[in-house]
Amino acid sequence: MNRTRISARWRQQITSWLIMLPGIALFAFFLWGPLLQSVRMSLYRTRNIELVNFVWFDNYISVFKREEFHQALLNTFSYTFWSLLLGFFIPIFMALVIGETVRGKGFIRTAAYIPNILPGLAAVILWTAFFSAERTGVINILLGKLGIERMAFLSEASLVIPIIVITATWKGAGATALIYMAGLAGINPELYEAATIDGAGIWRRIRHITLPAIFSLGSTMLILQIISIFQIMYEPLVLTKGGPDNASLSLMLLMWRYAFGGTMDFGRASAVAVIISVILLAFTVLYSIVNRRKTDWE
Repeated sequence: MNRTRISARWRQQITSWLIMLPGIALFAFFLWGPLLQSVRMSLYRTRNIELVNFVWFDNYISVFKREEFHQALLNTFSYTFWSLLLGFFIPIFMALVIGETVRGKGFIRTAAYIPNILPGLAAVILWTAFFSAERTGVINILLGKLGIERMAFLSEASLVIPIIVITATWKGAGATALIYMAGLAGINPELYEAATIDGAGIWRRIRHITLPAIFSLGSTMLILQIISIFQIMYEPLVLTKGGPDNASLSLMLLMWRYAFGGTMDFGRASAVAVIISVILLAFTVLYSIVNRRKTDWE
């Protein structure tokens, strides 16, 4: 009898692994393969993508010594700060507003999601027209109507990062809001009914019922947003090309410059890619530790 149970258990495990095997193979081929190749290439001097000779950590040392790397690293953390300040709370606010809306909820939900349908490059080009320093720039047209001189928004070092974050937030906030709405749908409506009977207003219901219910989802979305914003590239590439004076240069854009910006230095570009991966891995490990400790406390 025991042998029959053990045999059935082994067959079940083997069947499970066979089902997962195609996914594991694709995951290894498209993720781990390129990652390991990047680590390997970062230790070589390269000629285009050809490995010339093994140089140990010379590419990393060269990258760390460059002022543009320090600027890109600082800018990337600045992107993260502005993204958390603007992009993290706006989807939550949108989800709460849509959730509390009585009429037209379907229309508002669809309207919020529409920007996510646009291709990313098309969305960036659209915002380029808004912030253009020319007279045809939408915002400068509005300023002209108010008698204010037109401004070169994308040439102001203090404004470019917030503008780029606004662009990315506008495109992705609707889809993130729908995820929060799915989390809100799982809240027991009896909790709201009991709170209403006790005289709790909308803000007290949100504070004591809604926000605690989506805290776990919010923490997951937080780490995903940090990972996403650390990989920002085509927004500053199209809007400002990393300018003015590298004020919007990100680590991913710096990696692109090394690889395709003229020098074709794939060894140094791979070193930047590995550095980004290590930073994101550290964030993920930190999130896992904090989340595990919170679960233990509960």
